[in-house]
Amino acid sequence: MRALLQRVSRAKVRVDGETVAEIGPGLLVLLGVGSADDDATAERLARRIVELRIFRDDAGRTNRSILEVGGGALVVSQFTLYADTSRGRRPGFTDAGPPELAERLYRRVANTLEQAGVQPVGRGVFGAEMAVELVNDGPFTLWLDTDQPSAGR
Repeated sequence: MRALLQRVSRAKVRVDGETVAEIGPGLLVLLGVGSADDDATAERLARRIVELRIFRDDAGRTNRSILEVGGGALVVSQFTLYADTSRGRRPGFTDAGPPELAERLYRRVANTLEQAGVQPVGRGVFGAEMAVELVNDGPFTLWLDTDQPSAGR
């Protein structure tokens, strides 16, 4: 799985002009699912997101987790994180998980964040054309890839 995390002051997602989810301070999680991913991978990634100390403490240092600051999460499925641009001018997506797997694991990540205590957890609409708006706090953006050894710990 691949996740692009953006620490935000606020974020929202709209479908057909209607807001379907929004959060205040917290994380926007753009989430891609690979064809070899499974439930255990989704749960490990969600736990990693919850445990990351990327929010400011009283001294201004990034030393608090999303739980410690009471931040929300907005999780948006984005298969394009698996784009292969190594050949030609058109990206290929053969490494992206099939829709039924991707939707299940996308929901698993969001549900695991909720079960860990993140509130609120907003969700985009799987497979829909979405407009995502955010105010990046910092800016502070991280890339997590479960194929990389440090992402699953």
